[in-house]
Amino acid sequence: MKNIRTVFLLCFAFALSDAGAEETILKIGSQTILAEIADTPQSRKHGLMQRSHLCDDCGMLFVFEKADRYSFWMKNTPLPLSIAFISTDGSIINIEEMLPDTTDTHDSLGEAMYVLEMNSGWFAKKGIAPSAKVQGLKRVPKPQ
Repeated sequence: MKNIRTVFLLCFAFALSDAGAEETILKIGSQTILAEIADTPQSRKHGLMQRSHLCDDCGMLFVFEKADRYSFWMKNTPLPLSIAFISTDGSIINIEEMLPDTTDTHDSLGEAMYVLEMNSGWFAKKGIAPSAKVQGLKRVPKPQ
């Protein structure tokens, strides 16, 4: 079953590559995530807006130029999402649940370099909590 899941993720990654989206494979404990990368101002601004579906172990990784306290909202985003703010060393700072199509802000509780959005409840279902380490975050943002 694990091999089938890995093959599916790799096939999905190639499909994203063909569509022009960049992606990376992340690991949190025993969990594997296929994450689209948002590492430019435009891609970070658009995020997962207008999306109606996100596969079970897929997400979006926002990569910033510097660690800071970031805020996110769900305007024009019809999917309920969970968001993890991640420090420069890969530790999850905090995880928030975000309701679809709202402008309520969800803030990092510390300086984050990365933000990972997943389907609502994903982190809780997988037993992932703040201080868990995210592996595979070696990506540097594109130059402006």
